[in-house]
Amino acid sequence: MWRMMKHTTAALSLAALGHDTRLTIFRLLVRAGSDGLNIGDIGQHLGMAASTLAYHLGTLVDAGLVSQERKGRQIINRVDFDAMNRTVSFLTSECCVGVTLSQEEDA
Repeated sequence: MWRMMKHTTAALSLAALGHDTRLTIFRLLVRAGSDGLNIGDIGQHLGMAASTLAYHLGTLVDAGLVSQERKGRQIINRVDFDAMNRTVSFLTSECCVGVTLSQEEDA
């Protein structure tokens, strides 16, 4: 079971994914799996400049959705699948439990 995520952490994750470029990068890294990709590989796949990618990857790293590991001169970027699953779980954890109005709201 994934540990429960706080609203502020979920909001940070969702804000990071709420930008078209970052969402595109994140989805590419999801497809890459645990092997991850370096910035050059991401740029080749998406046709983006390294400086643009570095900026957006920084936002995903700050949100805790992507981790980076230095291997020699390269930085390998990987999705933190636990963080991704916690975000999805946060969004769906109360699905279909119902909503009731208090008597004050009925009045």
